[in-house]
Amino acid sequence: MLGAAAVLLGLTTPVTAGAAPAGAASAAPLAWAPCAPAAGVDPRQECATLRVPLDHADPDGPRVGLAVSRIRSENPAARRGVLVLIPGGPGGSSLNNPSGKGQRLPREVRDAYDLIGFAPRGVAPSTAVTCGLAPADLSPTVTRPWPAPDGSVDGNLAAARRLATACATDGGALIRSLSTATEARDLDLLRAALGERRISAWGVSYGTYVGAVYGELFPHRTDRVVLDSNDDPDPARVSRAWLARYEQGVEDVFPDFAAWASRPGPYRVAGSAAEVRPLFLRLAARLDREPIPWPGAEPAELDGTVLRQTMLDGLSSPDTYPVLAELMNAARRGTVPPVPAGPGAEALRNVVAVTLGTVCNDVAWPRTAAAYQDAVTESRRRHPLTAGMPRNALACAAWPYAPKEPPVRITARGPSNVLLIQNARDVATPLAGAHRLRDALGRRAVLVTVDSTGHGAYLAHGNACGDATVSRFLATGERPAGDTYCR
Repeated sequence: MLGAAAVLLGLTTPVTAGAAPAGAASAAPLAWAPCAPAAGVDPRQECATLRVPLDHADPDGPRVGLAVSRIRSENPAARRGVLVLIPGGPGGSSLNNPSGKGQRLPREVRDAYDLIGFAPRGVAPSTAVTCGLAPADLSPTVTRPWPAPDGSVDGNLAAARRLATACATDGGALIRSLSTATEARDLDLLRAALGERRISAWGVSYGTYVGAVYGELFPHRTDRVVLDSNDDPDPARVSRAWLARYEQGVEDVFPDFAAWASRPGPYRVAGSAAEVRPLFLRLAARLDREPIPWPGAEPAELDGTVLRQTMLDGLSSPDTYPVLAELMNAARRGTVPPVPAGPGAEALRNVVAVTLGTVCNDVAWPRTAAAYQDAVTESRRRHPLTAGMPRNALACAAWPYAPKEPPVRITARGPSNVLLIQNARDVATPLAGAHRLRDALGRRAVLVTVDSTGHGAYLAHGNACGDATVSRFLATGERPAGDTYCR
């Protein structure tokens, strides 16, 4: 997800619950048709396009298209309404989720709801945005920047200026329109176009913040809301707090990886769990000094930053632990593994543009080099595994636009209809952030903590207890009486 210190003037002012621009737009009914054939798309899935204002403050102005999908309730007699699948990101899409993870839902949930997916504004095949970045600037070590081996952030700030200029030049009015509050308002137009008085939702990762903001702006338009792998809703920092929490997320998950990586087998990296962390730090430091050429990769060498980024990605799930272990073992031998496959450049340009547009428009970021350098230096001292990255400068450090409105403050005002589910060990959205969201929602929510590891809990990396608790809530409305722990 997405930290440092800043002077934030007025950004903690709450947005009034239910607020919407004067003259808010209405939505015409959707014209459903079969989706274009594609791998993995259920033949029952239908597609449509929703036209929404480019600027919700100008409802009669230019419009952009949102790609929307649905699979109808499998038992119309049991249908309760719609379940909107809110994607992570920013930059993610749930357009094909009714055919994908939606089909992992138990039958009683699929009977109760039409499953609704969508590509948020800016995300292809909705009206798409791009920053036109060069391939080298699409690397996650640039877009989610790591300090230089000596801790300097000068190169990161230069990259921030380059990326921000490109986004302002190529992104135009569309990138300026991106924000979480805008996505929430788009969602309410989708609700209206679906002909629903209220919507249920399952938001994952960044989708938990979108769902929380929607519930704050439109509290009485919500039915049953599941927020899974939860973001810290800090109204002063927003995405800066998400990035900063990687420090804790890595500390929470790395011991689990170390225990796995010390077991006998093809991916073993050390004889005991206690040896894995110092080994990783030694390897990263050696690769900082002596990178290994990696032809065909981007960047084209295995250095300490690439190893650290692989660690961050590899800790997202026990299923990806082998990728990190393989790279560590290759680095010990002075070799590299095969170049990993990745998305095409155009898809990456789109995702990066949506990510930067959203996180930079949601809240003001620090503008001075000293603010980042001081924060990074302290972070490197306290959290050597993440080497200062979580407090570093994104393109937002040079973003040419100020936020159009303050971040939405999540409060306890509204119906008590939210179920949070959270793995105890999650590198991207650690448990501490879920506790912050739970505290903000107050009586509106209960928190189910799952004794499991991975990013994504419900029907993913959780356990049977957590899955059953969420399924029961979606199907019947029954929630635990209070916060609970699933062992």
